[in-house]
Amino acid sequence: MSLFRNHRELTSHGDTALRGVALEVASAGLAALDPGPAVDRFLHREGGDLVVDGRRYSLDRRVVVFGAGKASLRIAQRVEKICGAAVDEGIVVVRRGEGGPLRTLALVEADHPLPTEASLFAGEAVLELAGTLGPDDLAICCVTGGSSALLSVPPSGVSFGAKRDLHDLLLRSGASIGEMNAVRKHVSQLKGGRLAARIAPAEIINLTVSDVIGGALDLITGPTVPDTTTAADAIGVLRGHDLWSRVAPSIRAHLESPEACSPDLSDVGLHTTILITGDAACAAMVETAAERGFGSHVLSTTFDTEATDTGRAVAAAARKCRAAGDPLDPPCVLVGCGGESTVALKSVGDVLGEGGPNQEAALVAALNLEPGDPIVVLAMDTDGSDGGTDHAGALIDGGTVLRAAEAGTDPQEHLLAHTSGRLLGKLGDLLVTGPTGTNVNDLFVVVVGR
Repeated sequence: MSLFRNHRELTSHGDTALRGVALEVASAGLAALDPGPAVDRFLHREGGDLVVDGRRYSLDRRVVVFGAGKASLRIAQRVEKICGAAVDEGIVVVRRGEGGPLRTLALVEADHPLPTEASLFAGEAVLELAGTLGPDDLAICCVTGGSSALLSVPPSGVSFGAKRDLHDLLLRSGASIGEMNAVRKHVSQLKGGRLAARIAPAEIINLTVSDVIGGALDLITGPTVPDTTTAADAIGVLRGHDLWSRVAPSIRAHLESPEACSPDLSDVGLHTTILITGDAACAAMVETAAERGFGSHVLSTTFDTEATDTGRAVAAAARKCRAAGDPLDPPCVLVGCGGESTVALKSVGDVLGEGGPNQEAALVAALNLEPGDPIVVLAMDTDGSDGGTDHAGALIDGGTVLRAAEAGTDPQEHLLAHTSGRLLGKLGDLLVTGPTGTNVNDLFVVVVGR
């Protein structure tokens, strides 16, 4: 079953058979990333206890749930179902327009990828509730990717406007997710383990999904685990991307002060369970490809490059299969999930939302294929919103560049202007899933025909 709402449009042109295979394989990967069933695999109730990944926690006490991020709602809904009336209260913060039913927990909508006043309100509400917990209480934290924008409270001395501008500069810089989070964790009242410090001395259960290479916990669920970076790291990132002189003076002063240091959580009782990684999607995609009679190979679960490099790499891998049968003879499918492509906007006037990293990577892949190649490339963000747009990514094939020429458009011009989405939309090659309720960063499928 296809999870793409515009499946018919996407398979109405180009190499329709291979496009259909790519969509089917990608749908299997997305289905495997649903955090709801994953919660059921790791959590269950035994009388008055909650068992999480083999650890037992008494529910005979005050139980408070905190959630923020793109996958937080699905996790929180399952926690409510499993724990039932044992959940006393809590707050779940989701991206605007992506709310859903909750029994006891309060739902708050905020904004992503750039924080707004709603994000500030949500962050302050979470901090206020966290401050009410005592040593006998239990906090269940469902914090996933996207929380940096959804919960955004600047440190003392830094205005919300200055913090929002910092997020904007980082998003445009081409910095990796690790670099961006190294900065954001040290200019926050929540990230870098600060929310956990506020919740303490209550016991903390973290439930999350991996949206970074290697599953580094402080990059996945930064507010509620120990920080492994320093303020000096944050300063280094800003200097390395020529942003130090462009951020507000108050941010520079803060990062050079003791207040930027993250708290010590060594005495806080917390346990973290990663519910899903990109490996689950890859396994499901490989199985589905085999069912369709295609050889399959996991190309990468750790790609973390600029979008143009990602596009060139997947196109090169596909051409290598065609030319040398390496690593597989066609027909075959190459898949990947778990990394993230980035785009460095060249001008402060460039507008976010004219495309996204996956749309740009797909267009680059199209430019690196030979006209008529029986090759299809699907590149998408697993949360359903590539670069903050309404599209999950794009699907291209060996005829994409020819169709662009017939439409009177130049793909190279769109790449230079970072408006890949505008061109791909005209060609009917943008992916539409709507909010997926998960977030394991980027996923790609490359189908190579005979």
